[in-house]
Amino acid sequence: MTQSAKRFLWMICGFVALALGVAGIILPLLPHTVFLLIAAFCFSRGSERLHSWLINHKHLGPPIRDWNEHGAIPLKAKIIASIMMAATLGTAYLFHAPNPVIIAQIIILPLVGLFIWSRPSGPKSSAET
Repeated sequence: MTQSAKRFLWMICGFVALALGVAGIILPLLPHTVFLLIAAFCFSRGSERLHSWLINHKHLGPPIRDWNEHGAIPLKAKIIASIMMAATLGTAYLFHAPNPVIIAQIIILPLVGLFIWSRPSGPKSSAET
């Protein structure tokens, strides 16, 4: 595969992730920050111009910069992620998912939650640095 074809595929993935991220701003249960981070990653591989535009965008850039600079996940995103993880486990149980699926979720989801809640909720203050 040629370099230009790879860049084109990265840009397509970036636009798909960006569309999902923008949809996540409007739809309450779709996380937007994760998709914006994926879009930024894809654009960094496909187009420096698009990557720079996204990182510096007035509304879309701040959550990406917070993650890149501070590893921060907004409190609202943490709460929504936790609710969605609980709903996922509850749904699997209610619809009688196979036991290995439920066991895997019982193991994996708390670990994901631990990671999410261990991240700062915003940029570090100057007193912490």
